[in-house]
Amino acid sequence: MNRTPEISILLPIYNAADTLDECLDSIAGQTLDSYEVLAVDDGSQDASAEIVRRRAVDDPRIRLLEPGRVGLVRALNLGIEAARAPLLARMDADDLMLPERLRLQRDYLHQHPDVALVGCRVELFPPELVKEGYREYVRWQNACVTPEEIAANIYVESPLAHPSVMMRRSVVERLGGYADGPFPEDYELWLRMHHAGCRMAKVPEALLRWRERGDRTSRVDPRYAREAFDRLRAAYLAKDDRLRAARGFVVWGAGRKTRQRVRPLFEQGLTPAAWIDIDPKKIGNTVWGRPVRPAEWLINADPRPFVLIYVARHGAREEVVECLEGWGYRLSEDYLAVG
Repeated sequence: MNRTPEISILLPIYNAADTLDECLDSIAGQTLDSYEVLAVDDGSQDASAEIVRRRAVDDPRIRLLEPGRVGLVRALNLGIEAARAPLLARMDADDLMLPERLRLQRDYLHQHPDVALVGCRVELFPPELVKEGYREYVRWQNACVTPEEIAANIYVESPLAHPSVMMRRSVVERLGGYADGPFPEDYELWLRMHHAGCRMAKVPEALLRWRERGDRTSRVDPRYAREAFDRLRAAYLAKDDRLRAARGFVVWGAGRKTRQRVRPLFEQGLTPAAWIDIDPKKIGNTVWGRPVRPAEWLINADPRPFVLIYVARHGAREEVVECLEGWGYRLSEDYLAVG
């Protein structure tokens, strides 16, 4: 433990005794061995802490932190404070690393000094528990690999699986670590990094097995509800210079569900110049004081507004993008999709 490790693995634990040994086995099986495991026990009531102590007897790279019940965000920040390595790798106690994960991500960051965070593609398991909607989300997420793809999709959903990422500790500390609030802590950090000009990427290999389970925090905690994501996205969209430029912006979509998702933008003081819709029954109406215009209006609009695509139906968003690209609109420069 005298030698400074290359990587500090942040492993928050809460009642994870049923999966923790398997998780630690996957870490022990890494082809890169210069790491420390910061196992932060968040007040577990099962044998989690005992498992970590037992494993640490034979592997001094494992360190147990026992702050009591402090919550996930505080547990992560305590891990960052205790970290000795320049690189931070996230891991969850119910997931599994493939053997090359740490080495490939470390190598990527060494080879790309302009990148602050690198993730990887993921595999869902066990297959019998994975529903189609979640499978589609991971298919979309796995398609976001390059810094440009991640930046272009940052407002759709979280383009990175939290337990798959490796980050430069200096960047995370400079940005203040994880923030605690009524929002998903990982997605908030990605948005904050994006707005700070940080580049994020993925290695193209699937290096994490991401466990699906009915009691996953993202399913039961209100911080991960759709409304929390909408409010968080709106808070960062409100800081985006593209929406405050003189050209103005429009929202593609004028249905009731879209309006509910756009409302937090209005609350941030941003109002679109118009709504775009293809439903002839809506064209010509006024919604919240702004006209509903047909999609073709965008062809000759002068100046061309920035377009926020709020259409979420599977396949429909791709059709909107095809229209915009055909009219000369460019991703990130002239339009973005919003989840």
